[in-house]
Amino acid sequence: MRTSLFRRPGRRLLALLGSAALALTGAVALPGTAHAANILSNPGFESGSLSPWTCTGNLGSVVSSPVHGGSRALQGAVSSSDIARCSQTVRVQPGTAYTLSGWVRGSYVYLGVEGGASTWTTSPSAYSRLTVSFTTGPSQTSATVYTHGWYAQGTYYADDVSLDGPGGGSDTQAPTAPGNLRSTGKSSTSVSLAWNASSDNVGVTSYDVYRGSTLATSVSGTSATVGGLSPSTAYTFTVRARDAAGNTSPASNAVSVTTDQGGGGGGFKQAAPYLYLGWGDPPNAASVMSQTGIKWYTMAFILSSGGCNPAWDGNRPLTGGNDQSVINSIRAAGGDIVPSIGGWSGNKLGPNCSSAEALAGAYQRVIDAYNLKAIDVDIENTDEFENAVVQDRILNALKIVKANNPGLRTVITFGTTTTGPNYWGNRLIEQARALNADIDVFTIMPFDFGGGADMYGNTVNATEALKNKLKSTFGWDDATAYAHIGISGMNGLSDQQELTSPGTWTQIRDWANSHHIARLAFWSVNRDRPCPGGGVVSNCSGISQSNWQFTSITAGFTG
Repeated sequence: MRTSLFRRPGRRLLALLGSAALALTGAVALPGTAHAANILSNPGFESGSLSPWTCTGNLGSVVSSPVHGGSRALQGAVSSSDIARCSQTVRVQPGTAYTLSGWVRGSYVYLGVEGGASTWTTSPSAYSRLTVSFTTGPSQTSATVYTHGWYAQGTYYADDVSLDGPGGGSDTQAPTAPGNLRSTGKSSTSVSLAWNASSDNVGVTSYDVYRGSTLATSVSGTSATVGGLSPSTAYTFTVRARDAAGNTSPASNAVSVTTDQGGGGGGFKQAAPYLYLGWGDPPNAASVMSQTGIKWYTMAFILSSGGCNPAWDGNRPLTGGNDQSVINSIRAAGGDIVPSIGGWSGNKLGPNCSSAEALAGAYQRVIDAYNLKAIDVDIENTDEFENAVVQDRILNALKIVKANNPGLRTVITFGTTTTGPNYWGNRLIEQARALNADIDVFTIMPFDFGGGADMYGNTVNATEALKNKLKSTFGWDDATAYAHIGISGMNGLSDQQELTSPGTWTQIRDWANSHHIARLAFWSVNRDRPCPGGGVVSNCSGISQSNWQFTSITAGFTG
């Protein structure tokens, strides 16, 4: 149960830094400016919406913290495949000098003008001001300014962006109405839309998508996904085009869409600490249940016994042995189990099964052996987590078993950094969306950050970053994203000597309850016994505590 190290920026970033420097070197303002005035609209995002800014991948949002000035700022949720570029197009005068400036915060944040100069900053912990000057071309009448982060470098923020110089005169002609608005997909919480492009005498800069009379989102292209919707609910959508002067078109045709029935992570709550029968003096599961009130266990681990054949620890049969006896005793005591398939070490099914269909067949044998309500795939290490082919195989296999087993809940568990998923975690989430895998719970393991880590603060920060990633990827609102999140900690001392005390775990449990996440687990019940000064061992926590104290705290998780 360990996380993978965060990957540093690669050659693509270094190449861009070089080109940005060249662009700045060549930006020489020849003529003088007219009276300086900020010609951008909504420069500080104080309207509470992005409009007229548009962001790639729907990865931009307006937040109330952290801000530089006023009460709001832009947040760009960068992914491993999208830099969350947010832009605005305005009318300008030809052959005129302009100064672009703004306040940014985050790792490798850029500010620039399309086709011209840009500047950047590495990783300020507080807001830092960026400024760049440029001169419009001899016949240029519009300019697009932008800010963005960099691949897999985490969320960035921008505020109080200013383009100082003279405006580009008056344009009073509105674009034509977008045509053929239609729904291209839906889920229980989102609707995807597409439409035909509008025309304009100067040029369309963005499209505003309305849910009823409410502005739902603004985009630069001719498609959008509106998230944060309620299951089994009818919604009506229209779209309006907008140009650089702010002229707005008539509304498109209206399209009504009813979202799918609820499912996914909503309503699924599971307090399920790990129980491992392979080592660590396994306790009597039913006895721990009666002493703590815990109802679920995550049973570890299902591995390959050779090829695409599942077995407990890769060597114990699914049925007829001690594992089945323990599961029977748990169920007899009113509880249930979710098997953990994979883990950090051992021979895994993901790389050994030749296809998604074969892997789904292996999962199905586990499901059938115990008539399961849920399965967890613990995807770690370079053989599964840091392997794009195996990631996709696992996601497609889970999609297959989800379709073949109505009501089955699917959980994926993976490592994290203190600031949220790393490159491979972001890819896993993005592929889950792209493949329509319908994963119920994305569980992170917020530990093994390094000795002396703030385990409460880092856990909350990592989980909030996961929430933002789920929102930007799936179009969910906060509540829906939280309902698809799990936390799996490590009680007592971690592999890297981090300390999670019973008090800290109680804080994490209470935070998880207050934010209504879906799942809370820890590694492991075997270790939920005192041995102060005992170090990191298999059958105790290494700290002073009472027997089964972490399990009792976890039993208080209700979501």
